[in-house]
Amino acid sequence: MTSETTYPPKIVIRAGTVADLRAALSDGWKDFLKAPGFGLFFGGFFALGGIAILAMTWALGLSYLAYPTAVGFSLIGPFAAVGLYEVSRRLSAGQDLVWRDVLDVIFAQRRREIGWMAFVTMFMLIMWMYQVRVLLAIFLGFQSFTSFDGFLTVILTTYDGLAFLILGHAFGAVLALILFSATVISFPLLLEQEHDFITAMITSFKTVTMSPLVMIGWAAIIGLTLYLSMLPAFLGLLVTLPVLGHATWHLYKRLISFET
Repeated sequence: MTSETTYPPKIVIRAGTVADLRAALSDGWKDFLKAPGFGLFFGGFFALGGIAILAMTWALGLSYLAYPTAVGFSLIGPFAAVGLYEVSRRLSAGQDLVWRDVLDVIFAQRRREIGWMAFVTMFMLIMWMYQVRVLLAIFLGFQSFTSFDGFLTVILTTYDGLAFLILGHAFGAVLALILFSATVISFPLLLEQEHDFITAMITSFKTVTMSPLVMIGWAAIIGLTLYLSMLPAFLGLLVTLPVLGHATWHLYKRLISFET
């Protein structure tokens, strides 16, 4: 009796263009319109998570952390969009959209490499909150703020507050770009193929470095859209998260192919 070893297909990366971004966004919007129930469900779940975290900061008397916590929460968007990738995959393959089947695929990811990517995502979120605390200590000391309005007054009207605001956004942008580069391709890749998460992250970084302006532009679109969507009590995420999630899947399919 002989045993056969099955190897995953070779990954081929194609350079992206602005036209790819336009097409991905268009396809993402079409997928949302084809399956709005799934989009609203996953978008609503993500929005409720953000609302719950903000409510917790207020309940614990840490209202001054509401803004950085809300911004940091958006970092887990790639993980939250896994269900949307599965919906787009099924739509593209002409498969039926059955709630139980889609949710079973999501729950099954805990036994696959996406679980490790979720750990990477959470680690970056922890790093974001840690650097916020460090910058608060450096520029504002360990003073406590009785209200969110008082915190805003300090960071918007004092030199130390403005320095905290500028450096915080700069460090946050760096962390967000690193996380984007590591996850933009890896999450959909691991959903579709049986690769290890290290290979998936390397592929994601290579895709970004192959088309830096296009991919950084995509990161800017995602970041700005999510930021604006969080302003109306996270409710904008009901639509923007599913559209961006579907669009990310289609961008992945445009840039990544496989050779057996």
